[in-house]
Amino acid sequence: MAVLKHNASKNADYGQIMDYLLFQHNEITNKPILDEQGRMVLREEYYMDGINCEPMLFDEECEMVNHKFHKNNRYDEIKSHHYILSFDPRDSEDHGLTGEKAQVLGMEYVKNNFPGHQALVCTHTDGHNNSGNIHVHIVINSVRKLDVPEQSFMERRCDSRAGFKHHLTKDYLRYLQKEVMDMCQRENLYQVDLLSPSTEKVSEREYWAKRKGQQKLDELNDQIVADGLTPRNTVFQTKKQSLRDAISNIASTAKNMEEFQTALMEKYEIEVIEKRGRLSYHIPDRDKNISERALGTHYGKEYLLKLFEENQKEIVHDDSDKETVTPASATAPTYDSGTAIFNPSYDYEADPIAILFIRSDLRLVVDLQNCVKAQQNEYYAQKVKISNLQQMAKTIAYVQEHEYDTRENLQLSFEEVSDKLSVSRRELKDTEGQLKDINQQIHYIGQYLANKSIYGQMLKAKNKGKFRNEHSAEIQLYETAVKYLKEKNPDGNYPSMKSLKEDKEKLTVKRSAQNNTYSYFRDYQKELRTVCSNVDSILDTAHTRQQEKEKSQDIS
Repeated sequence: MAVLKHNASKNADYGQIMDYLLFQHNEITNKPILDEQGRMVLREEYYMDGINCEPMLFDEECEMVNHKFHKNNRYDEIKSHHYILSFDPRDSEDHGLTGEKAQVLGMEYVKNNFPGHQALVCTHTDGHNNSGNIHVHIVINSVRKLDVPEQSFMERRCDSRAGFKHHLTKDYLRYLQKEVMDMCQRENLYQVDLLSPSTEKVSEREYWAKRKGQQKLDELNDQIVADGLTPRNTVFQTKKQSLRDAISNIASTAKNMEEFQTALMEKYEIEVIEKRGRLSYHIPDRDKNISERALGTHYGKEYLLKLFEENQKEIVHDDSDKETVTPASATAPTYDSGTAIFNPSYDYEADPIAILFIRSDLRLVVDLQNCVKAQQNEYYAQKVKISNLQQMAKTIAYVQEHEYDTRENLQLSFEEVSDKLSVSRRELKDTEGQLKDINQQIHYIGQYLANKSIYGQMLKAKNKGKFRNEHSAEIQLYETAVKYLKEKNPDGNYPSMKSLKEDKEKLTVKRSAQNNTYSYFRDYQKELRTVCSNVDSILDTAHTRQQEKEKSQDIS
C-alpha cells in the first residue's frame, strides 16, 4: 500500500537535506551515523536525480533562485517541501518493484505534479529497521524556478508562474493522493484508499513517540532481566493507543451511548464529551481532550452508534436461540449482556432480593403536561400518548408478574435493592483501592530492584559525589523507591515481587466478580425506579379521572 507523507521545512540549510538523503542516519535521533574516523557513512543503496537542477548542486541552485526572486529571506518562511512516497514491502516480491523502478515512478510523479520547481528525487530501498520498504524522497524548493503552462490541479494563476511559492491546500493534497492511487493501480502495486479517513489515525508524532518509548522500555527491561527478574511490560503504548484499546474494549459490548459512557468512566476513568455531533475523550493526567479525529473513524460517534445497534441485534438473536439458562460458577449474582445469570450455589432464600432479575424494555411514561415538544406538535403528542399507554400496560403486567400488591411493597423492594447497590459499590471501591495499592508496591519494588546494583556501586565508589552525578537518575529512582517501601513496611521486610503478583491476581478476580454484582444491582435499581415512576403516573392519572368524574356528577 503506497502512502504519501508531507513535511514542510523552514531550515535554510538545503545541505542538511542532501546529507540525510546520501548518508546513513539514526532513525530515532535523526543524527548521522559516523565511522571509526568520525566520518559520515554513505547509504548502501540509493538512487538520486535532480529536476531543473544538478542533484549534487541542489543546495546552491536553490539559494540562487531564492536570491533572484527575493524569497525565503525570513527565518519563519517555508524553504522546502519534503514528500515521501512509501510503497508496500510486499511489492518487491509480489510485483517486482525495485529501487530503479521506484526512482522512475518518482521522477514521473514530480514532473506531472510539481512542474517548474527544482526537485531532488532520491529512492531508498532499506526502509525503517531494514524492513525492505522501498520509498522515494521528493524534496522541492518552495520557490518555483520556471514558468509552466497552467494545469487543472492549480488553484491560482500564480501557481504556474516563476518566483511564486508552492502552495499546498487540502484539495491539492487529495489530488496528489489520488495520483498515487492511480499510479499504483496502473503499475499493479498494492494500494489502499488514501482519500477515505483512516480507521486508526497514527500521526507522525505519535509514531515516533512509540518508537522512542519502545526503545527506552527495551533498555529498562534488559536491565531488569539482567537482575534475574521478569519485566512487567514489554510493549510500549502511547496514551492515544491506550485510549483506542479502552474504547474498543467497552464498545464491543455496549448497547447504547449512555452505557458506553458509563462503562468507560467506571472502568478507565475516561470521560466522553459530545460537542457539535462529534466526540472527544478526556483521560486522567491530561488537560487537553483527545478528539475522535485524532484517533480515527472507528472511535467517532457515527461508527460507534452503528456498532451499538449491531451489539443490540446480536443480543436479541442470542436470546431467541437460548432454550435453557446457563448456570454460572460464581458465588454471587453475576451480570452478562443485560441479563442476570442464575447461580445454583447462591443462597437466594437467605438473600430474597437477589432474585433472578432479567432486564425488561420498560421505559418511563412521558409527562405530557411538561413536554414542550408535545404541546407544540399535535402529531408528536398523539404518538407519545400511544407510547404511554403501551408503557402503562407493560408496567401493570410487570407489577402483577412480580406480585407487588401495594405501592409500599414496591417502594420497599426499591429501597432494599438500593441498599445492596450501595454495599456492592463500597466493596468494589475498597477492592479497587487495594488493587491500586498493590500496583504501586509492584512499581516501586521493580524500581528498587532495577537500581539496587547502581546504588551499591555508589557506596563502594571512591568518589561518591562524582558517581552520584553520573548516575543521578538511577540513584534518585532507588531512593524514592526505598522511601516509599519503608513507609509501607516500617519493619523493613519488603514483600517479594512474586507474592505481590499473586495478591494482584486474586484481587483482579475479586474485582471482576464484584463489578458483575454491582452492575446487576445497578440495573435492577434502575428498572425498579422506572416501575415506581410509571406506577405513580398511572395512579395520578386514575385519581385525576376520578376527580373529573365526581365534578361532572356534581354539576349535573
